Amino acid sequence: MSRKPGLSFWQIWNMCFGFLGIQFAFALQNANVSRIFQTLGASVTDIPILWIAAPLTGLIVQPLIGYASDRTWGKLGRRRPYFLAGACLTTLALVWMPNSVALWTAAMLLWVMDASINVSMEPFRAFVGDQLPTTQRPLGYAMQSFFIGLGAVVASLLPYLLAHLGVSNVADPGGIPNTVRDAFYVGGVVLLGSVLWTVFSTREYPPEQLRVFADAVTAPHVEVERASALRNGLIWLVIGFAGAWLVHAYGLEHELYLLAGGLVAFGLTYLWLSMVRGNGVLTQVITDLHTMPPAMRRLAWVQFFSWFAMFAMWIYTTAGVAQVHFGSTDPHSAAYNNGANWVGVLFAAYNGFAAVAALVIPLMVRRWGLRISHLLNLWLGGLGLVAFLLIRDPHWLLLPMVGVGFAWASILSLPYALLSDNLPAEKMGVYMGIFNFFIVIPQLLAASVLGVLLRVFFHGQPIYALVLGGVSLLVAGLSVLRVREPVVGEVLSPSA
Repeated sequence: MSRKPGLSFWQIWNMCFGFLGIQFAFALQNANVSRIFQTLGASVTDIPILWIAAPLTGLIVQPLIGYASDRTWGKLGRRRPYFLAGACLTTLALVWMPNSVALWTAAMLLWVMDASINVSMEPFRAFVGDQLPTTQRPLGYAMQSFFIGLGAVVASLLPYLLAHLGVSNVADPGGIPNTVRDAFYVGGVVLLGSVLWTVFSTREYPPEQLRVFADAVTAPHVEVERASALRNGLIWLVIGFAGAWLVHAYGLEHELYLLAGGLVAFGLTYLWLSMVRGNGVLTQVITDLHTMPPAMRRLAWVQFFSWFAMFAMWIYTTAGVAQVHFGSTDPHSAAYNNGANWVGVLFAAYNGFAAVAALVIPLMVRRWGLRISHLLNLWLGGLGLVAFLLIRDPHWLLLPMVGVGFAWASILSLPYALLSDNLPAEKMGVYMGIFNFFIVIPQLLAASVLGVLLRVFFHGQPIYALVLGGVSLLVAGLSVLRVREPVVGEVLSPSA
């Protein structure tokens, strides 16, 4: 068996460069879509429902695209056709969305845009696992983190920069500001150009070659215990329906219906698995979820606590900083909006620090290994979020953003390096897609329960949601110690 050859720095740069455009589009979406919705007449209370497209499309699209790309081979290779198709569809959505004249059109385009971004994003994760040997995967995923940070900083600031260049930042009635429209046009060019660069500057190993490399991991044949799947399905169904009844009976926050519905859906997937006998796409994806490798199950807890923390930060930093550091809870006050503007600077800062951290993380991995490096970075982020409660001068909040930036770069790279080293080559795509479940589920859970926790335990003070996020990152760091470093060429065992 031959060893997978290492690639040069510039070869790794080329294969990750497309991620710059994907993150550029993703950051434009995150920063401006709510603004577009409100401009077209959406109320503040409608925005969370309109935004549910983002996690749900990732939950559905990524495993299916991963499954399909595992079974694709053509002139453009295995993963690259999906990069290109997703980039073309996203570019069309980027051009169309800021020209929407109706709210329903913009909402539909958000679904199209998010689904298309996921079509490109999922195969990029598997692409690094396909192309790089075990020793270079941390560098490959860190390079992706670098482009994610760079793209997020530039895209987030782009409307602001365009306004300072003289582009109109005021919308006509029922229209979108030219700064947003032009930023989306630039995003389409950056996305399509960067993905085309990766498509035409890289090559892929055919599936038969991947299977014979010495660092390939062999997938065992695992039969699903249908009785166990039926039992699990019934248990989750009962818990989900009971939760929905409690929300209704006690008049709890309606957001908790989302949690109950998720549990019911999870139970139904297990019931499906217990009854079907075919080998369709959905059956295979659900079976792979049920029989995922042990290392992936342990990494799921690391991802759960990591992404719960990040979602808590994204939701509540503005309200927390405005209240504690700028002394206002009134969204119409100057103090509140000054605080919100400063949070925009803080978020741009942590993405910038993440781009720098991506250059440091490979050196950390070389010295301490994947697990300890990820633990240290998560703890830096956890301490950074807790520091929001202790720091009173808002300018000093830039300091904790260094820790958050290191954690963010690590979250976007090292779990994938640990995961790819434990996955069989023939299922790299579908497992990378399933791994996205453990990003989406904590976000849905956070959206469901953080409001309740804020009211019941935190006395309406959102700064404590950041502290909870910090504690969650500390727990994520401890959880990574349960994941063992892989052994090259080993055969996965369900009981390992």
